[in-house]
Amino acid sequence: MNTLFSTLRRTARLMVGMPDYDTYVRHMAEHHPDREIMTRTQFFRDRQEARYGGKNGGRCC
Repeated sequence: MNTLFSTLRRTARLMVGMPDYDTYVRHMAEHHPDREIMTRTQFFRDRQEARYGGKNGGRCC
């Protein structure tokens, strides 16, 4: 049941454009061990800026 809930939660986040932080951490550890891993807060802000545009994104709304 826990696996089903986790899968549904991950799917819902991806549907609204919010990638899973734990997946990001695993990816970084496996493929980019020399790079610093963002904190959960940094990751959230980075993904929001990538989706909605940041300071230089050009989108206002």
